[in-house]
Amino acid sequence: MTATPTRPTPVELTHHNHLAGIFAPQRTEVDVADLPVTGELPESLTGSYLRNGPNPRFDPIGSYVYPLDGDAMVHRVSIENGRASYMNRFVRTPMVVAEEAAGQAIWSGITDGYTPPAEEVGDKLAGTVRELPDINIVSHAGKLMAMAEADQPYLLNAKDLATLGRTDCSGAMRVGSTAHPKLDPSTGELVLFNYTLEVPYLTWSVINADGTTKVEPTPVDGLTDAVMIHDMALTSTYIVLFLCPLIFDLEAAMTGGSLLSWRPDDGTRIALIPRDGGAVRWITTDPFWVWHFANAFDNPDGSVTVDYVEWSYPGGFATEPNPSSSTLNRAVVSPDGRLSRTALSRRDTNMEFPRVDDRLLTRDHRRVATVAKGPGDVGDQDSLWFHDLVADTETCWTPGVAIGEPIFIPGAEGDFWGAIGTDPADMSSRFYLLSADDPASGAIATIDLPQRVPAGLHGAWLAG
Repeated sequence: MTATPTRPTPVELTHHNHLAGIFAPQRTEVDVADLPVTGELPESLTGSYLRNGPNPRFDPIGSYVYPLDGDAMVHRVSIENGRASYMNRFVRTPMVVAEEAAGQAIWSGITDGYTPPAEEVGDKLAGTVRELPDINIVSHAGKLMAMAEADQPYLLNAKDLATLGRTDCSGAMRVGSTAHPKLDPSTGELVLFNYTLEVPYLTWSVINADGTTKVEPTPVDGLTDAVMIHDMALTSTYIVLFLCPLIFDLEAAMTGGSLLSWRPDDGTRIALIPRDGGAVRWITTDPFWVWHFANAFDNPDGSVTVDYVEWSYPGGFATEPNPSSSTLNRAVVSPDGRLSRTALSRRDTNMEFPRVDDRLLTRDHRRVATVAKGPGDVGDQDSLWFHDLVADTETCWTPGVAIGEPIFIPGAEGDFWGAIGTDPADMSSRFYLLSADDPASGAIATIDLPQRVPAGLHGAWLAG
């Protein structure tokens, strides 16, 4: 007779860095119109900012590793006729639905190894792990998708954010997806990769502008291990993947060790995958880590320019004598193996969440926005940094709050940057709208949100 697995104990929220303060879960779903606005929202600006992020529906059990754990909650700030509204909804996976019926967490953190028995969740869900479409939100071919790390996305109703169910996008995501597919503005194609723990370890695929599959999941030759890859870059010619040496180690995990192993001696490998199906070009260089890319584009000489945030190593997944540090970098990669890497930022400050005008993906861009500490920032406070790559200037706006990922917002009479921020002093959240021409001068409009929005991850602007 098989013994019933022991239910893990609750995680202590109060002293957990990613379950308290600005990260504390938000369990209340609201829909509020006519929000207070300081300044003036442009009358011609119509659209919605949507942002996803980990937000456990109930207090976690076993373990909680941010951002690998946590149910998805999508937040929407809508702007129309100079007014603003807000709504938020959980992405109701089968796990969230079952836990809501039980009134408590049933699934543990993914690093804990516990799965619920059939007598608690039924045969269909027994032995499953929590589904976590909590990283990004993507709109393509009339579908609004909450994106997961390596898994299939969940479809949401664009009007009320109701969960519609998982999708494989006509087979293009049959084996899974990435939290960061890339949309080619010139073709309307959505290009993606997927890593797995088994051979072939890595595939790529393409979805046409109409939602049909253009390229079925296609193996990438040249891998001998399962590698953690969070993001990708895209040019008109290539899919660009940086395979940093963070390797899945199942043997270690089975004996109580870490699932992910940092192996700097392996170096970082860069894959240029021709979108026409040609042979993969591999370039190997010294070890570093990448969470997020800003953009990439082809050069006239056949090389590829890639702008990204480069970390010395993945903090939290490696033991090194010095703290991990990052900067905004540019790599120029040639299919013949030549590679150069230079810093775009002159500041000695860790940066993340690089974003450009999404209409310029696969093409040369002038401006990149990032999040980093600014002069005077302490604790959870952060600033938005704006890098003009043509003028070779860096400016920042310091709002005195915990600011999230910036988003570029095209407008009929001007362009903008936007972001959600939370004041760690009183836990009030706001949406800030800045002029793209002079973002360092501060917000031209600030929307008071009706409740705290937990610090989260990635978002998108959907024009109305």
